[in-house]
Amino acid sequence: MNSLIRSNTTPRAARAAAITADPRWASVRARDPSAAFFYSVSTTGVFCRPSCGARRPRPEHVEFHASAAAAARAGFRPCKRCKPDAPPKAATQATLVASLCRRLEDDPAPSLAALAIHAGMSPGHTLRLFKAVTGVTPRAYAEARRAGRVRGELRRRATVTEAIYAAGFGSATRFYEQSERLLGMTPAQYRDGAPGLALRRAFGTCSLGHVLVATSDRGVCAILLGDAPATLERELAGHFPGAARIEPDPQLADLLAAVITLIEDPRAGARLPLDIRGTAFQQRVWQAIAKIPAGQTLSYAELAAKIGSPKAARAVARACAANRLAVAIPCHRVVGKDGALAGYRWGVARKQALLRRES
Repeated sequence: MNSLIRSNTTPRAARAAAITADPRWASVRARDPSAAFFYSVSTTGVFCRPSCGARRPRPEHVEFHASAAAAARAGFRPCKRCKPDAPPKAATQATLVASLCRRLEDDPAPSLAALAIHAGMSPGHTLRLFKAVTGVTPRAYAEARRAGRVRGELRRRATVTEAIYAAGFGSATRFYEQSERLLGMTPAQYRDGAPGLALRRAFGTCSLGHVLVATSDRGVCAILLGDAPATLERELAGHFPGAARIEPDPQLADLLAAVITLIEDPRAGARLPLDIRGTAFQQRVWQAIAKIPAGQTLSYAELAAKIGSPKAARAVARACAANRLAVAIPCHRVVGKDGALAGYRWGVARKQALLRRES
């Protein structure tokens, strides 16, 4: 009798053990929204996404499928809760936010209420979704797009005023109130490549190669790493094409020494006066990066979550790439999802060396 009971229960227990040993079961238990498969439940006859919020089934009743079509062919019907036969929620949200972005580009000043009507959601939900996907509010996105258009128009138009109105600003006064924040300098300076901006600079060498430190009257505006001073000089000129570059300044010796110390010994914690120029989103990212302790790393996705924009990992990566202040804003501490050393403005080998000495 006992042997008969064991023979009847063994296949069921074996199946449960096989399912729980499958890595995909961990994704089901964690309700992982990034998991790219589906699972069906024999007792209900439905199939779901791993992220489904329904009560978890017993493992012996579960079967995994590579696609929704494969689950349907096996005779299962789609779950009404997670709708596995519909486009993924993230893709649907991204498409919706993309349409809102196009609306903002066509009409730079629609109200949040108007965007909500376009999205078919409440204003609060629209605001949260937009910020989660893009990392910024609709207003900040519209301002950034208009600032981008101003940059283009400043290079083409005869006067600053023409450029401001051509870019979609209804008031020159309003633009001038925010021009320092949007451009990092006055519109006239930007148009002419920052003329009159005097950059003091100093060159040095360290274990990672050559270093260029440049300062404005606000503080350190660039820390560049490279293989030759001439290369760093060209990179600096690309950032500030019209700025006056004063001959290397011996008075920057202490500042240069502090930067090299930060490169060689990141735990020394040298504090530098910084002139940080970037968009509102970039500055949020850079501020969060500056708080990552030496010896620790965050993934782009983790950093996006830390600044309150969990779906903006790609935008975070672009902000890292735009950083001009090597080691002072330690973007080398931001890595890929699996810990891989993703791209670094000054070379992955330098990123690896920085992380190695920090650990």
